[in-house]
Amino acid sequence: MGLEFLDIFEKWANEYDLTVEGHDEQYKDVFLRYEEILQDVADRSIGCVMEFGVGTGNLTKKLLENNRKVIGIEPSPPMRELALEKLGDKVQIVDGDFLHFDEQLLPVDSMVSTYAFHHLTDQEKEEAIRNYGKLLQCGGKIVFADTMFETKDVFQETILQAKKKNFFDLAEDLEREYYTTIPVLQTIFENNGFDVTFTRFNHFVWIVEATKQ
Repeated sequence: MGLEFLDIFEKWANEYDLTVEGHDEQYKDVFLRYEEILQDVADRSIGCVMEFGVGTGNLTKKLLENNRKVIGIEPSPPMRELALEKLGDKVQIVDGDFLHFDEQLLPVDSMVSTYAFHHLTDQEKEEAIRNYGKLLQCGGKIVFADTMFETKDVFQETILQAKKKNFFDLAEDLEREYYTTIPVLQTIFENNGFDVTFTRFNHFVWIVEATKQ
């Protein structure tokens, strides 16, 4: 479940915040409007929040500023350490991932994540959403911001354009991980009892807001 990419993120941990600030030209468009994206996810969340893929704690900080109670799930020890350095004792951050986490931490009202759901295959995404559908009460929300594409053709064209710009790290990333399309995600959410909307923030990133019916 995405743990095959853990080494990459542990090596990236110390430079992650510089990347999201736009210092890496290859990923500049991926993180365009980064602060707005995080704030929008925080604003759409409700009540007690479980955050998957805390990373260095950037979304967590905004959730706390919105007076949310946050339970953080993060599989990478270096990322957990950086987040706790940033946030102190204001939040509980525990080991786990989208599919494997301590359900005794529940109930929560929202499940949120940014820039992480693509670490799951489409089959794993469906497994995760099916589980969340069982765990959330009616009115509970999932708010995920992630890279996704309108169609497979748009996805392939994005990879081609990255290579034309000599953005080979970005192209390799797009080809290696499990980026999906909006129709696939819409079907998964609707089949598991969610009313779902998609809001675009840049060429790569959309916010998915799904409410349990």
